[in-house]
Amino acid sequence: MREDLKIFAGNASRNLASAVAEKLSTPLGKASVTTFMDGETRVEINENVRGADVFIIQSTCYPANTTLMELLVMIDAMKRASAGRVTAVMPYYGYARQDRKAAPRAPITAKLVADLITTAGANRVLSLDLHAAQIQGFFNIPVDNLFAMPVLIDYIKSRYDNRNLVIVSPDTGGVVRARAFGSRLGVNIAIVDKRREGPNESEVMNIIGNVEGRDVLLLDDIIDTAGTVTNAAEALMKAGVRGVSVCCTHPVLSGPAMERLNQSCIEELIVTDTIPLQEIAAKSKRIVVLSVAGLISEALSRIHSNDSVSSLFV
Repeated sequence: MREDLKIFAGNASRNLASAVAEKLSTPLGKASVTTFMDGETRVEINENVRGADVFIIQSTCYPANTTLMELLVMIDAMKRASAGRVTAVMPYYGYARQDRKAAPRAPITAKLVADLITTAGANRVLSLDLHAAQIQGFFNIPVDNLFAMPVLIDYIKSRYDNRNLVIVSPDTGGVVRARAFGSRLGVNIAIVDKRREGPNESEVMNIIGNVEGRDVLLLDDIIDTAGTVTNAAEALMKAGVRGVSVCCTHPVLSGPAMERLNQSCIEELIVTDTIPLQEIAAKSKRIVVLSVAGLISEALSRIHSNDSVSSLFV
């Protein structure tokens, strides 16, 4: 790598950034990201970045406001230190689920975050599996939205027998994602259709597709409190499946998520390291973590060399 390539890490993504830097044979940049006694974010860049091509790797995950502020202050520090170009590498884009007005007088916070990142001085953004693809349009700077699919599919192929596998979307909103995985794996897909028949009536789940006697892999981009996937897994077991596993890119796993997963019929949860697992999740034997460091390092190398990254959008 050229000497003008610099990789820095926010506190939330230090391990991932270290792995990316190692793959690119470049040392991780020297920066101190701490807080003052009153909670204000404090950043010090401890090496020269003048004219450099700087990549700041930081997922805006829990605690979301703190990690977002760290990213913004690091971007501002780089611009004021005369960095040549600053790319915000956000393996997980927090606030992405607030991408539209879901109710009267509601904010579109994903757009606000985009404005903040641009105003701070980022020249480019790189993210993985944005919850909503239209978030790219919230920016007036280039945005690369990579997909973790190749990493996940390699593991699925090595772990599961395609002849008996069905990819299942836990709701109708994930059908496009399930179809893409099903096509790459050469397997059928199914959908969990959930609805309420009337006011104050319990939710009814209907399975669209043939799953009886099959191994099923529930597929989602984000698992937060795990309510959707655990309920879908239970409905699939009642439909006569042989076993249920779950696959997602971003393991938010907040609140009652681990308790629900531990009490569920889910055999395995496959995730990536876009978000570092909290202690209770890291100890779980049901969770398999796959690294996206290779995917991100390849994208950074191509961006740095001004090569095309379109072949990574699969």
